[in-house]
Amino acid sequence: MEEILVFRPIGIIQTPFKTPDKMPVQPSGAKAVKGTVVIDPEYEDGLEDLDGFSHIILVYCFHRSKGFSLKVIPFLDDQHRGLFSTRAPKRPNPIGLSVVRLRNVSGNILKIENVDMLDGTPLLDIKPLVPEFDHAENIRTGWLEKASAKVRDKQSDKRFSC
Repeated sequence: MEEILVFRPIGIIQTPFKTPDKMPVQPSGAKAVKGTVVIDPEYEDGLEDLDGFSHIILVYCFHRSKGFSLKVIPFLDDQHRGLFSTRAPKRPNPIGLSVVRLRNVSGNILKIENVDMLDGTPLLDIKPLVPEFDHAENIRTGWLEKASAKVRDKQSDKRFSC
């Protein structure tokens, strides 16, 4: 396939996590962990009306991820799984997403909560979380059905280190 995609970050996500070790593996495991998003001033006008939403979806780049494997042992399991049935950070296109609580918008600065990404993460996009749009019915979660309850207490380890 021809490579035609070029992404330019619109901002930087600041978090307390300087290294991947011991950080939460999903926002549900990062309750009350605060962070800041600094949007490039040229995109500030696009933040208008965002403060009316309680939660937003951050789309970002796993900027310290190198390489990938199509079979991985995910954080919430002890056996190999297909990469695309996981949220492992090492991917062919290292794109991540997190639903975070939006606490405040002030100019080009967003105060957020429930952060599960590394400090300095390049932000690609922001989308408002809208339950009527983002809700699905009859959801199956595959192998995660048995493991998802563990996410609140799970922290990252060295298996996906940079």
